[in-house]
Amino acid sequence: MTDSAANDTLVPGPAPFSMDCFWIGFRRAYVTPPGIVLFGMGVGAAAAVKGLTFLDAFFFQSLVLAGASQYVALELWTDPLTWTTAFAMGAVVFTVNLRMMLLGAALRPWMGGLPWYKSYPSLAIMTDPAWIIAIRYHREGGQDWGVYVGACVFLYLMWIVSVVPGYYLSAALENPERYGVDLIMPLFFITMLVPVWRGRMDALPWGLAIVVALVVKALVPGFWFIVAGGLAAAFLAAALYKDEAADG
Repeated sequence: MTDSAANDTLVPGPAPFSMDCFWIGFRRAYVTPPGIVLFGMGVGAAAAVKGLTFLDAFFFQSLVLAGASQYVALELWTDPLTWTTAFAMGAVVFTVNLRMMLLGAALRPWMGGLPWYKSYPSLAIMTDPAWIIAIRYHREGGQDWGVYVGACVFLYLMWIVSVVPGYYLSAALENPERYGVDLIMPLFFITMLVPVWRGRMDALPWGLAIVVALVVKALVPGFWFIVAGGLAAAFLAAALYKDEAADG
């Protein structure tokens, strides 16, 4: 094999796209609205409590599309917003969303052959549930990335719609602990783990992520525990599955 041929095998060819698979991904996301809507309502309610107008909250929900980090950013929100607070919010959002680097890297073997003008816009609307739907489809042998885009679009629409009831029900949700709304985010992410469970070996990196995150949270202020837990799990999983692949 020549060097050029060897290099070609390392770069995936362009994945196919079809509207049929787009609608498959759209339909597969039907199971997510209860969690997504409650999640989005919580953000809308938090925005209202912080004094944002409805249009502020709507555009925040539509343009940021960052889920967990939107909750965190609103916790730091002040009126008037100072440059110091804005910088802190940006740093926290960046930290919380570092997990997207790992999710995006996992899609490269599938979508890495796409031109930038197709891959980058689709990655900009990636969400955790859409990623899980897509990666499960790909592990089952699917190649059409329309499934990924369909799931992303459905979830995006649900997300921006959910701000409306959340914003106008803010008075009822002003004390989220009373209704258990503060548990939506952790329960939502725990539930998302179920479809990607591949066996007992997955328990090791997941368990390590929990332990490391709890230790770092106790010792280091801020949201670095999210990054620490994610990186610890990622490195352990890489080592475990590399050894498994070598043995296989």
